[in-house]
Amino acid sequence: MRDASPGQADRTQPQPLRWLALAVLVLAVLLVGIDATVLGLAVPFLSEDLRPSSTQLLWIGDVYSFVIAGLLVSMGSLGDRIGRKKLLLTGSVAFGALSVLTAYAHSAEAMIVWRALLGVAGATLMPSTLALIRNLFHDSRERSVAVGIWGAAAAAGTAVGPVVGGFLLEHFWWGSVFLINLPVMAVLVLVGAKLLPESRNPAPGPWDLPSVGLSMVGIIAVVYAVKEGAAYGLRWDVAVAAVVGLTALTWFVRRQLRLPAPLLDMRLFASRGFSGAVLADLLTILGLSGLVFFLSQFLQMVQSRTPFEAGLAELPAALGAVVTGLFAGAIARRTSVRGAVAGGLAAVGLALGSCVLLQPSTGYPLLGSALLVLGFGAGLAFTVTADVILSTVPKEQAGAASAVSETAYELGAALGIALLGSVVTGVYRSFDTPPGVPGGAADNARHSLGEAVETAHALPGPAGERLLTAAQETFTEGLRLGAGVGAAVLLGASLLAWHLLKDQRLGDIPEEDPSTPAPGR
Repeated sequence: MRDASPGQADRTQPQPLRWLALAVLVLAVLLVGIDATVLGLAVPFLSEDLRPSSTQLLWIGDVYSFVIAGLLVSMGSLGDRIGRKKLLLTGSVAFGALSVLTAYAHSAEAMIVWRALLGVAGATLMPSTLALIRNLFHDSRERSVAVGIWGAAAAAGTAVGPVVGGFLLEHFWWGSVFLINLPVMAVLVLVGAKLLPESRNPAPGPWDLPSVGLSMVGIIAVVYAVKEGAAYGLRWDVAVAAVVGLTALTWFVRRQLRLPAPLLDMRLFASRGFSGAVLADLLTILGLSGLVFFLSQFLQMVQSRTPFEAGLAELPAALGAVVTGLFAGAIARRTSVRGAVAGGLAAVGLALGSCVLLQPSTGYPLLGSALLVLGFGAGLAFTVTADVILSTVPKEQAGAASAVSETAYELGAALGIALLGSVVTGVYRSFDTPPGVPGGAADNARHSLGEAVETAHALPGPAGERLLTAAQETFTEGLRLGAGVGAAVLLGASLLAWHLLKDQRLGDIPEEDPSTPAPGR
């Protein structure tokens, strides 16, 4: 017997249960938000314990995003086929189990492997939550509120992560920050199994495995080429990866256009609003991620804050995002979609631009104000673009469309850490050996800022102080340059959003005309 269609499942869901179901979905978003932020806090402790090279440190930071970006489209489409609830709960269990393995990683290589597998599990979570929201809330204003709560929860996760993570790092070993996923995952699975309605595409067609392979190979190879090219210049492996990735993606697109039941319906991109929102998300997180990844290191190893203090220092960004996320739909309706998105991105760009003034001795008022403005802008822009993406696709394709949105986010994060991270580390590696410091010690310090702290502590007084000061000042210089590049990207994204989102509105779309043949029908 065929399962109920998404629309049928939604219409039989009582109104109070609809919002309780949203509360369960919020737990999944919190899970991902917490996991994304605690890693940055744990980096200094990872550096001391696992001794990763600067390249391994970047891989630890971005391999999760690489893998999740490569699989999101496939997983979103899989959820449309087998059921979004089933995929969400299965992925949550796997996410919790892999969090335990990550917490007990014994080497940098093991950490990279577990983070990669965590990306596989993570690829099931975010598309499922957004797709379920699309099928739970048909009314456009209700959906805007729901998406705002969803976005606020993501921001709240980034707020809770550093504070709770900082507390744990001060009292336990670095692996404890990954174990905070477990209670959230447990509640999600136990309550979600009872409360969440199942939804799926009633006529999806088969899941095309060659398309799955092409999308994953294409995205991962392209991101690898960008990352390695930015860090080390053009090499044979970079060129090969770029060619393989672009070829695979081209083949993927051509295959989707020919298949009767494509993994991703390329007609979605014919919508100017959909394409504009996706591109805005990608550029926004690209410009932000480099600063976010290195900010915790700056707060702890340059300004000598404890992990808990660093978590509190980053709180204004998340609080700003929560506030504007809750009211983003109303703001977009009172002004305009393009005004809300472009204005939000411009605010983020200006906040990043102010970070070019950072010095090791910079007081908190400047940094805290910049983070608050950044949070206001990001919360507004991300929530409105998510609403646009959901409201411009048929609910049967909500999983695939949500996956495209999340792919843009994760791809932007991976590229941002790779490109802007390479800017920061490139500048950092260039600092001159201070007088009286052995050349070997300076070489060790150039591997990472964490290594510099350890090396400086092992040197006699004045030499150690000079080495640490040189490392901190050069790291801050790299951070300033990275923030400047990020600001330019965000301001460019603001102009692009203003152009592409012209005349876009938040509202319901008509159901697909049954007389119009769709892929797989």
